[in-house]
Amino acid sequence: MCGIVGYTGSKEAYPIIIKGLKRLEYRGYDSTGVALQNGRLKVYKKKGKVAELEDSLVGKNLHAHVGIGHTRWATHGEPNDRNAHPHSSASGKLAMIHNGIIENYAQLKQELIRKGYSFKSDTDTEVLLNFIEDIKTNNECSLEEAVRIALKRVVGAYVILLLDESMPDTIIAARKGSPLVIGIGKGEHFLGSDASPMLEYTKEVVYVNDYELAIIRPDELILKNLGNEKITPYVQKLDLELAAIEKGGYDHFMLKEIFEQPQTIYDCLRGRLDANAGTITMSGIQKYAEQIMNATRIIMVACGTSWHAGLVAEYIFEELCRINVEVEYASEFRYRNPVINPGDVIIAISQSGETADTLVAIETAKAKGAIILGVVNVVGSSIARVSHAGAYTHAGPEIGVASTKAFTAQLAVLTMIALKIAHDKGTISKERYMHLLNELNEVPEKVTRVLELSDHIKKLAEKYKDATDALYLGRGFNFPVALEGALKLKEISYIHAEGYPAAEMKHGPIALVDEKLPVIFVATKDSYHEKVVSNMQEIKARKGKLIAVITEGDDTTAAICNDVMAIPEADEVIAPILSAIPMQLLAYYIGVAKGYDVDKPRNLAKSVTVE
Repeated sequence: MCGIVGYTGSKEAYPIIIKGLKRLEYRGYDSTGVALQNGRLKVYKKKGKVAELEDSLVGKNLHAHVGIGHTRWATHGEPNDRNAHPHSSASGKLAMIHNGIIENYAQLKQELIRKGYSFKSDTDTEVLLNFIEDIKTNNECSLEEAVRIALKRVVGAYVILLLDESMPDTIIAARKGSPLVIGIGKGEHFLGSDASPMLEYTKEVVYVNDYELAIIRPDELILKNLGNEKITPYVQKLDLELAAIEKGGYDHFMLKEIFEQPQTIYDCLRGRLDANAGTITMSGIQKYAEQIMNATRIIMVACGTSWHAGLVAEYIFEELCRINVEVEYASEFRYRNPVINPGDVIIAISQSGETADTLVAIETAKAKGAIILGVVNVVGSSIARVSHAGAYTHAGPEIGVASTKAFTAQLAVLTMIALKIAHDKGTISKERYMHLLNELNEVPEKVTRVLELSDHIKKLAEKYKDATDALYLGRGFNFPVALEGALKLKEISYIHAEGYPAAEMKHGPIALVDEKLPVIFVATKDSYHEKVVSNMQEIKARKGKLIAVITEGDDTTAAICNDVMAIPEADEVIAPILSAIPMQLLAYYIGVAKGYDVDKPRNLAKSVTVE
């Protein structure tokens, strides 16, 4: 949500910024703009896509060696040209872009109105910019000092990038709660919400921390805290290739990422799971293994798809480790004054590692003495840095807004953690432990077989694409998979879909069933299978359209269905990784069949950096 790009150096800034904004389109946005510095500030912005902004600027003089760019996901004020970023200050001498939300903007705005300021937009960003300029003017101080003073008054989350007409080669940046990466080149610097805009120019980056301010010039990077103390930048090497953020011949990033799952799950397991030796090596978990084993409860906090991964993990941890697990919506966790005791273990699950709700939730728990473990995909992300320890999923960049490969990688990591703790704690037999290790080790090969269903599922998508509603049902380990399947369909096809425990169907949702309603069951062979088949019969008796994910060779279940998607046999602990994939493909192909942009669903953002 909200992408930011900046450049200062000897190259033309505009092409670098536009290309960078296109790389950040996956974050979700509704308007876009650039500010260029060439003796004076020039600001261009427009509702709509980056390509529309680009078309509107054909023929204009865009020469500049310094600039900033932005894609906006609306918070304050509707999506339109005047609310788009960058914003200009009242004097026109400053320009700023902002990712995040200023919670006390209304108070600041009233102060400025009393001083005679007027506003061209409805945004909190313009308020903050004029607040900074007011401080700069009245205190006769530098822009750097004005930013520092202003941010001590600000309540909320932000990354800001500022240009000052009187500082022709300089970008001032600051962050709290939203991500900022600075790429270091030869006589040039790049800025971005993540590393993707700078991948082809440099592999050396600095991840800016909360409450840090950066002064960036072509040949200089100065980091300071809000107390004006200099900080030595920690330069890291990017372990990421340009090909990882390109489509590679696929029609959409989402399809590419679905098909990458044999490799991404393998990468997740590699170096950690040794089925022959019967070992799981996870150094980030090992350090806190004893505390986890002795914990009376584990609380998993997450949002969206990551929350569904946590729900699957709840079943796995309680089954294998015999530890009480609670799974919380991060967005609710902070605000209900949760009971947190020293020694409680919090597992924060997030693809981006920047999810604002999750970040605030774990900061709350950490302050109360909990042990924080992060399960994230993005190296150097905020949650990774705030956590005591954890594990990266190693899924690689996920560009499609709807999470696919990140979900299965999260399940793989969480399963490994549960197996390791269960083994060390002695709550699992050696035979069962070795069986599950081998089952997990075989997942990449089995996922490859699941992907062979692609053409079959594409035909099913054509058959069901005109449905207005859908019901997803499962039990036990597969109940959260049903929730995830429904979420994918909603995100990608805009078809109303609900996920339920299959047994709960008769307590209300069964009223929706008629001959037009597709009901998708996750009905793989497990300890709940007979009960699930009974629930399927209840749907069939009411003429609902029965579609099921089943285990290969289960002809009895297939016989009562209208359509099936058969996956390889797997232990019920492992099966959710496999059963999620047909759901991903079905949502993808229905979205494509309906003519939607499946990589950038309306109103959604990949990295949700506001609460």
